[in-house]
Amino acid sequence: MSKKDNIFGIYPVLEAIKSDTEIDKVYLIKDSGNDKLASIEKKLQNKHVTVNHVPVEKLNRLTNGNHQGVVAVTSPISFVGLEELIESAIASKKTPLFLVLDQISDVRNFGAIIRTAECTGVDGIIIQKKGGAPITGDTVKTSAGAIFKMPICKVDHIKDAIYYLQGSGIKTVAATEKTEKDLYSVSFTEPMALIMGSEGKGISHSVLKLVDEQAALPLLGEINSLNVSVACGAFLYELVRQRNKKH
Repeated sequence: MSKKDNIFGIYPVLEAIKSDTEIDKVYLIKDSGNDKLASIEKKLQNKHVTVNHVPVEKLNRLTNGNHQGVVAVTSPISFVGLEELIESAIASKKTPLFLVLDQISDVRNFGAIIRTAECTGVDGIIIQKKGGAPITGDTVKTSAGAIFKMPICKVDHIKDAIYYLQGSGIKTVAATEKTEKDLYSVSFTEPMALIMGSEGKGISHSVLKLVDEQAALPLLGEINSLNVSVACGAFLYELVRQRNKKH
């Protein structure tokens, strides 16, 4: 996380909220008892911004300045709404493609995924407001600028996005090692959303129960998992292969 992406101090953060600056995440000092910090948290809840309560050492690492118990991480992009994202893609393409990230936590993995998604024709990326990687300078750099070309939507719960996608006629496929079915036996030629899980836990069990299909990458070595951005690339290029073959 780059320190230049941060706004710190009570009044600067309040001004950022007031001016509708695109705030990705806010860190508040734990157990402060400060009324002004409590006011900031309340305003952020109304805007559905993720708030993390952290020890002072974390805040000290985020900025060299007088943070007064609060640091806001700004986003270099604006987000789109779920309904707008899906309706726009369906209207413009016969076989839209969405990528759903279930709490990817590493900003560089996130950036690499965005870059691959842009190169493979993904129409939009859906992430959860809480628990995922913030969009920082490192994300932008790793994406090689693709983040400015890729619509990104934040939702309260991944499950709600799955329901909405399915209700819109979009097939949902989870990339998971918890299935015997490999990705080469799954059809990716119809409108679909690919769901990728977090680096440590993979896709949450509650999400796995909802999807239409599950698929795994064949792993021939002794290590039982791939880096999530590498796995995502393998899935997306199998999808490209199938769709190009169809045409």
